[in-house]
Amino acid sequence: MTTGGPGEPRPSKNQRRDAARTKAAQLRVEQKKRDRRNRVFLQGGIAIAAIAVVAVIVLIIVNSVRPDGPGPRNMASDGLLVGEGLTAVTTPALQPKADPIPSTPDASGNVADIRIYIDYLCPFCGQFETTNADQISQWVDSGAATVEVHPISILTSKSAGTQYSLRAANAAACVANYSPDDFLSFNAALFADQPVEGTAGLNNDDLKALVKSSGVSKSLSEINTCIDETTYKSWVQDATDRALSGPIPNSSLEAITGTPTVLVNGKQYVGALDDPKEFAAFVLQAASEAYSTATPTPTPTPAG
Repeated sequence: MTTGGPGEPRPSKNQRRDAARTKAAQLRVEQKKRDRRNRVFLQGGIAIAAIAVVAVIVLIIVNSVRPDGPGPRNMASDGLLVGEGLTAVTTPALQPKADPIPSTPDASGNVADIRIYIDYLCPFCGQFETTNADQISQWVDSGAATVEVHPISILTSKSAGTQYSLRAANAAACVANYSPDDFLSFNAALFADQPVEGTAGLNNDDLKALVKSSGVSKSLSEINTCIDETTYKSWVQDATDRALSGPIPNSSLEAITGTPTVLVNGKQYVGALDDPKEFAAFVLQAASEAYSTATPTPTPTPAG
C-alpha cells in the first residue's frame, strides 16, 4: 500500500497499522529467503570442506601405507651370507610374502657355518660383535668359516619413538642391496657407534654418514635414498616376524627368542658373549663334529 502522496488525506491509524504489518510480513518473507539461501550455501560449503578433508586424509594414507615391495637383493635367506675372501653371496630379491630360501651349508664338514641374528640396538649383540667380529672375519676370509648375518628389529619400540632398531636394520639391508661386499664393515660400524637402549639413537643423516665412513663407496646416493625412504621397512618387519615365529632353517631351533642368537653348524652358542676363547672353542668343537659326521667310516674289506 502506497501512502502519503500529495493531495491525499492523511492515513488513518488503522491504515498505518495495516501498512506496517504488510511491510513486516514482506520483510519476514525476504529474511526467510535469505536464511534459506545461506543455509544452502553453508551446507554446500561444509560438504565441500568435508570432501577436501577426506581427500587429504586419503592422500596421507596412500602415501604412508605403501604396498609391500621386494626385499633387498642378496638376502633371500633373510640374511646376508659372506664367504671366503669376505665376498658376499649374491641372490635375487625376496618377493613380498614369499618364503625365504635358506642358504645351503658347506657339506664337506671343513667350513664352519656361523649364523647370527642381531638387533642393532641390543647391547648384548654389541658385546658379542666387539668381542668376536675380528676373529670371525679372519676365519671367513681364510675360508675356514662362512658367516650369515640376519638383522631383525625386536627393539623397535625401545628408542624414544624413533624406531631406531627398524631404521638401522633397513640401513643394513640398503647396503646389502647396493654394496654387499661392504656389509660386514657397515655392520661393524653400527655396533661401534651403537646407541644406548632407550635413547633416540642415530637419525637418518647419522646413518648415512656412517655408511660413508665405514668405507662403502658404491651407490652412495641410492643407499642414502633407501635410508631416507625406509625402503625395506616391510621386509625388516616380515623377517623379524619369521625369525620370532620360526622354524629356524638348518637347525633344531624352533624360533628366535632373543638377540644375539648365534648358531654354528646349526647348534646354538650359549656361552659367554665377552669371551672370544670360549666362542672359538665352541666353533672348533662344532666344526670337528661336522667333519666326523661328513667323513664316511671306511668299510672293512672282507677276508678272502
